[in-house]
Amino acid sequence: MIHVPRMVTATAAALALAVGAMDAAQASPGAAQAGRSAELPRFALSDGPAGGLPSGWQITGTGAGRQLVWQAPHRVPMGDARVEFYAGDRLLGRPVAAQDQRTFRLRLGAADPGSASGLRVLAGGRRLDTAGSDSAGNRVRPAVPPRPADPLPANPVDPGTPGRYRTAGGEYTLKSVRLPGFAEPVEMRATVLGPTNAPGRRPLALFLHGRHFTCFNAGGDITGDWPCASGMRPVPSYRGYLRDQKLLASQGYVTVSISANGINGQDGDLEDGGAQARSSLVRLHLARWAGWSADRTKAPAAVRAISPADLSRTLLVGHSRGGEGVDRAALDSLAPPPADQDGYRGPVRWRIRGTALIGPTAFGQNPAPDVPSMTILPGCDGDVSDLQGQMYVDGTRGISRGAALHSAVYIPGANHNFFNSEWTPGQAKAPAEDDFATDDKPDPVCSPGARTRLSATAQHTAGATYIAAAARLFVGGDDRVRPLLDGSGRRAPSADPARVLTHAVGGRRTAAFLPDASTAVAGGRLCAQVSEDRATACLPPDSPAASPHFATWEMWSEPGRYAAAMRWSRAGSAMRVRPARPVSLAGAKDLSLRVIVPPNSKGTRLDVALADASGRRAVLGQAALDGLPGTERTASYWGREVRVPLTAATGAGLDLKHVKSLELIPRSRSGQAWLMDAWGWRPGTPVVRPASLPRVDLGRLTVKEGDSGVRTYRMPVRVSGRGSGQVRLFVSEPDTGQVDSRLVTVRPGGRDIEVSFPVRGDTRFGWDEPHDVFVKAVRGAVIGSYRGGVTAVNDDPMPTVTVRPVDDHVTEGRNLTWRVSLSAVADVDVSPWFVVRPVSGGTELSTRDVDPRWLEDAFGASPSPDRPLSQVVHEPILDLTVPAGQQSIEASVPTVADKIAEPEESLRLRLFTYDEAWEPKEGPEFTGTVRDAG
Repeated sequence: MIHVPRMVTATAAALALAVGAMDAAQASPGAAQAGRSAELPRFALSDGPAGGLPSGWQITGTGAGRQLVWQAPHRVPMGDARVEFYAGDRLLGRPVAAQDQRTFRLRLGAADPGSASGLRVLAGGRRLDTAGSDSAGNRVRPAVPPRPADPLPANPVDPGTPGRYRTAGGEYTLKSVRLPGFAEPVEMRATVLGPTNAPGRRPLALFLHGRHFTCFNAGGDITGDWPCASGMRPVPSYRGYLRDQKLLASQGYVTVSISANGINGQDGDLEDGGAQARSSLVRLHLARWAGWSADRTKAPAAVRAISPADLSRTLLVGHSRGGEGVDRAALDSLAPPPADQDGYRGPVRWRIRGTALIGPTAFGQNPAPDVPSMTILPGCDGDVSDLQGQMYVDGTRGISRGAALHSAVYIPGANHNFFNSEWTPGQAKAPAEDDFATDDKPDPVCSPGARTRLSATAQHTAGATYIAAAARLFVGGDDRVRPLLDGSGRRAPSADPARVLTHAVGGRRTAAFLPDASTAVAGGRLCAQVSEDRATACLPPDSPAASPHFATWEMWSEPGRYAAAMRWSRAGSAMRVRPARPVSLAGAKDLSLRVIVPPNSKGTRLDVALADASGRRAVLGQAALDGLPGTERTASYWGREVRVPLTAATGAGLDLKHVKSLELIPRSRSGQAWLMDAWGWRPGTPVVRPASLPRVDLGRLTVKEGDSGVRTYRMPVRVSGRGSGQVRLFVSEPDTGQVDSRLVTVRPGGRDIEVSFPVRGDTRFGWDEPHDVFVKAVRGAVIGSYRGGVTAVNDDPMPTVTVRPVDDHVTEGRNLTWRVSLSAVADVDVSPWFVVRPVSGGTELSTRDVDPRWLEDAFGASPSPDRPLSQVVHEPILDLTVPAGQQSIEASVPTVADKIAEPEESLRLRLFTYDEAWEPKEGPEFTGTVRDAG
């Protein structure tokens, strides 16, 4: 039972900038505005290092209308990673992109983003607001990577070889469907390719593309709209896997690639990034295929032209957000989601045998543990740059029975887009680009032409080969291709010249050394994969170096994720890892370790030794490791799988049922390494029987604050399924930025997760206030909707603003003054503004007629050269703020006296306010006049 015993005032004075804060577009109904008129209030500080905002940034508005605005030097392509604003390591929120795809706006309210010099823009862990980094953390050296190592031995079976079947294809378009949370229907469109002469029913492979722009025209214009406007055509992203489909079809698979533009154009405000909607779309298509398998006369012509499909043998293939979507579809097929969140309500008439994920997002970091998976990690991914898809491997450890194999396939030199031909320049119908942007500074690993960079054709060919490997292993049950996926160090010649590296968890591995909070480490240290504390973090928080294993989640410090780190300056200085209790390696053939070494490093050699509970010790052998090609722009701290046989332990008489410790002894002179985990390994692919696990789905309750009293609201939670499991719950405190986390045991139908928030009602205008809760599986449970909470909605009208002159006819040297009043006191700052307009007749007040300090504060301008105040800057805005709890202020313009004889001068001001939808509303004009003192 969890209760938050804290009074939450729904009309708080500011929008809290907590770690894991709500998306900007969810802060209030008006927060999703992409922009407003050109007449915007501006922050008084000038750009630049002299105490103001960095170049490209500005704060528009004041009080309740403040927005943090960043303008990119170039268009930021619509991609799969979320764009996020940070102040240092603190997540401010996720801004809304304007139509120009250069301007990004995050609603701030009255909160302070902190030091201007700490502002950063990230997407998938990659800085967007600077081409490089001046951080002094672990730099990746040398700048020029080593040449690729000698090729791995060829696997006896190559899944990239075309099969013997003839193929045919076509497309189908069905009636669009309505999905929860979307205003517009989503298309049901697909391209089909399959064998025509294969016997019996054939396994099905379904492809789902990622988040790309949705519409284009012949002039090269692109948008993220849905539906497409007149004169625009939908981008055919779903046709981008035809080469992959053709390979599988020739091998006897029925393939279908579905379109998801309707989701891409509407998922910007969704808490899960559209994962549930994509799952619904996948299962809606599968339901149609199940019906067509039962009655082929009702199938579209393209489906009837090929062999019938066997949906009990289904592989799901997803690219980018499509990868997260098909993972959710696999989970939803085993454990149904809440009906109010799901667009599919029918029975499950298929069985997902595995998933193939290409550069996937993992916003939830809660993979389906009992569905085998293969995840491609592109070494030059310029979109999902942190390679967070690694969580589809790491995030399955210890969750369920562990029989499902989860493979990571790291492809140096591959980018994000070129796995889809419709996202590849020279191949696509719509405009396309290389997602690894080089700007003005070429990257020695990933820029086009670098010796480690793959061509588009080589990359797509390698992707097709490993998708076929996943199909052959997970669906076809052919264990002969397992060495291509499980870290055994074999290659598929058809993928040459790509150098493909793999590691895995699950399968026939036995958990042995998985660092956790109870692990003792001597000669090294237990490090936190995600931490703001330099002393405990595996990699320094400010380091430009990045690891897919250490990809952050919704917060910058996360308990429960550990590795063991070692650094040495002489050979022989061992690191000893000792779990809380002895582990068993009985029945294993090898000890399999996942070890990270720095990118571009050469010749790391580590002896591997074990000791049992009685003190007997044996050196098993030596692991030799080279780093991956990498720079400060790549996530190249990736675990290499190495295996040492257990024969030496048996010969030394070790009790493999009670192994007490693991030692890594450096034999190279100096270096660094991180141990992710170690397992007892034996060959083979076990049959996967999914466990019946409890499923947790958090919901979001939106309530009105009311006019009086205190009401307590409970976050909606659904726990379904069977059995019991353990999850980690995170409750974000919006007022303090603190995140409370705890382990919770959950049971279906129970009230083990109960998070309540008191909300105080009032009659004053204020903010909507979200209170966020997050959840992750720890053991014996799965997660659907990982994010929820309670949002208290302001239900009081915004006060109207009136202005009356106090002193609008003055002699020079005095202040022009107006009183700005509200119709009612508000609980937040109310921020109207004046726009300085040219006077219609006579002489206008100039920059030398006003106090120079006021001029600097108001506009960041100096008196010289002398110019009318309406021309002092491009948008001469005078910000006004009626503070929370006050009903009026006086707004003054201080003038200066001089000895120059002048005619009467005027200042013309136009009032602007916000309406209830947070749109600018033009008000009346006011004029002040200044007479000569003489």
